[in-house]
Amino acid sequence: MNQDTLLTNEVVVRTENLTKRFGEFVAVDHFDLEVTSGSIVSLLGPNGAGKTTIVRMLATLTEPSAGSATVCGYDVVHQADRVRSVLSLTGQFAALEDNLTAHENLILMARLRGYGRGAAKRVVEGLIERLDIDEFRNKLVKSVSGGQRRRVDLAASLVVQPRILILDEPTTGLDPRSRQVVWSVIRELVSEGVTVFLTTQYLEEADALANHIVLIDHGRATAAGTPSELKSRIGDQRVDVIALDTLGLERLVGALSSSFEITVSHDRRMVSIPAPHDLSDLAAVTSAVAQTGVSVDEIALRRPTLDDAFMALTGQPSDSASAELQPEEVAS
Repeated sequence: MNQDTLLTNEVVVRTENLTKRFGEFVAVDHFDLEVTSGSIVSLLGPNGAGKTTIVRMLATLTEPSAGSATVCGYDVVHQADRVRSVLSLTGQFAALEDNLTAHENLILMARLRGYGRGAAKRVVEGLIERLDIDEFRNKLVKSVSGGQRRRVDLAASLVVQPRILILDEPTTGLDPRSRQVVWSVIRELVSEGVTVFLTTQYLEEADALANHIVLIDHGRATAAGTPSELKSRIGDQRVDVIALDTLGLERLVGALSSSFEITVSHDRRMVSIPAPHDLSDLAAVTSAVAQTGVSVDEIALRRPTLDDAFMALTGQPSDSASAELQPEEVAS
């Protein structure tokens, strides 16, 4: 089959034992992954897990120390030019010329990608509409907000629509409006057959967008699956009781631990109890809480969240995913 012809559900990204070392430090350790066409795959992991190093290897910006990776059937080391012809990367920092306007930056990118004047203008106008850039199209990039700059950067990566789009922290620091614009564009691209490879520090973003999530810790994939599958791995529903203060939490723990299997989150002042099997059991929980006489901030029946799965499966709080660039990733 012609490698330029992709089928639905065809594997378009494959890594086998992909490894990257910086001296004695192993940033990515025997990482295996398969990504099918037309999907959104998200990499989640704690601080320094190696997510950016992985996408840099896939984008041919960093050469693996061992193992292999292919993109649309092309080897990232031996066929790097072919990989770049089917892949586009939007990194963590906008690759734009500060002293050009948003419109001028996009025209420049289109001309560099081989468009003639007329074709470049048509493509850029479509991207300006798609990314909601019109209101600041004639402003110098150095004078626009971070969210506006990010939208221009994403538009630049779509001058030629790629088969594989890698988005490394695409909405970090964006205002809610800009984030929704980016989310909408991502969904549109996937509906058009583009495969999106997403790293993000926002668990809700992965939950909302991704078909498949890979949790990474110390350069290794520790768990993978759909958001629902990852949540189900840590248990069923639970009852969360949140105390108003530390003293109230201590009283709740003392009173409830004798009758229920509980877990305690001191930072959140919360006692969690596995979800009852029926309403009468739920009533027993609420009655036990009422009998303590402790004023509570909230009592609620909840399903596990992706945040819970992240914590349980990596042993790290999700907040630790916020600082993405670590020494090994800068070195790449």
